[in-house]
Amino acid sequence: MFRLVADRLIAWHVRGQRALPWRDAPPGARDPYSVWVSEIMAQQTRLAVVVDYFNHWMARFPTLESLVRADQQEVLKLWEGLGYYSRARNLHRAAQILAREHAGKLPRTRRELLRLPGIGDYTAGAILSLAYGLPEPAIDGNVRRVLSRLWDIDDRIDSTPAQKKISSLARDLVEAGPQPAAVNEAMMELGALLCRPRNPLCRDCPLQSCCRAHARGVQDLRPVRAPRKQTPHVDFAAAVIWQDAPGDSPFLIARRPNEGLLGGLWSLPSARCEPEDQDLQACLRRALCEKLDLAIDVTGPLTTVQHAFTHFRMTLHAFHARIHRGTPRAVGYQEWRWTTLDEAERHAFSVPDRRITDALRAQAESPAST
Repeated sequence: MFRLVADRLIAWHVRGQRALPWRDAPPGARDPYSVWVSEIMAQQTRLAVVVDYFNHWMARFPTLESLVRADQQEVLKLWEGLGYYSRARNLHRAAQILAREHAGKLPRTRRELLRLPGIGDYTAGAILSLAYGLPEPAIDGNVRRVLSRLWDIDDRIDSTPAQKKISSLARDLVEAGPQPAAVNEAMMELGALLCRPRNPLCRDCPLQSCCRAHARGVQDLRPVRAPRKQTPHVDFAAAVIWQDAPGDSPFLIARRPNEGLLGGLWSLPSARCEPEDQDLQACLRRALCEKLDLAIDVTGPLTTVQHAFTHFRMTLHAFHARIHRGTPRAVGYQEWRWTTLDEAERHAFSVPDRRITDALRAQAESPAST
């Protein structure tokens, strides 16, 4: 059965694959660096979003050597808006390790690849398969879904039994024929286009007659998942601290520590406010005293930003502020500086912080402010 499934997957993929910029050569014969970049960018991100980022990245960093020479802030700026910024930091770190220890080349073994920051089992398998043509499985969420339906795996998808079954099936499939890379890519593509999480397009699937879950009418129940947990909500408060008059002078920005949420990015000084913090302004004043050694006066509201991360939703309340006492010190940040709106465009910010600077720009350009 494995050879039959592999042959059908490849035949379907030849006809139906999407044209993507990193597919500039057949699977198994691609540039390892571009495979690596595209796979890291595609983690937890829709490919429609990834395409422009990939093109801009490759125009600026066309080779691993060019990435090695880059400054981290330039790397983060190019990644701005794509999210999960540890991916960019890890790409940069791994490139430097490769230049030092591997002559600027990505290794050809899973063991060596897994030693690099940001590379896990899936990415290692994708590089070995799509770049080097090796019979190594690349198991992402799409592949797990395809295999769990094809063989009607009724164990919970995150359980050890299910993971072992899927790993074994994926390896048997890529070893079943002469084109392991094409099988891997076809399974990922099938999961993205037809074998979707909801409302799978079974009538168009080349594997419909082989699919055990479809035969039993349980394809919508596979893969089996744990009950969805409610996404928590967190309030944050941010301060636009003006050097002089609000709107007409530089304001303070700070660079976050490399580790943690949005690590290495610039931001407006901010505070996470716990449920017991009824007074957001007091929470903000207390946090900035700890992080910047400053006493501030909050002078008024600016805007409110809603944003969703993977594990929580946030409401970011932005306020105008000024220094009441003290001189900024980077106690809880890597560094700080005064900046203007135009200068801020050259810094790497998260989406919520960028929306605050957009609000500042809109306020500055409104007729009421002139």
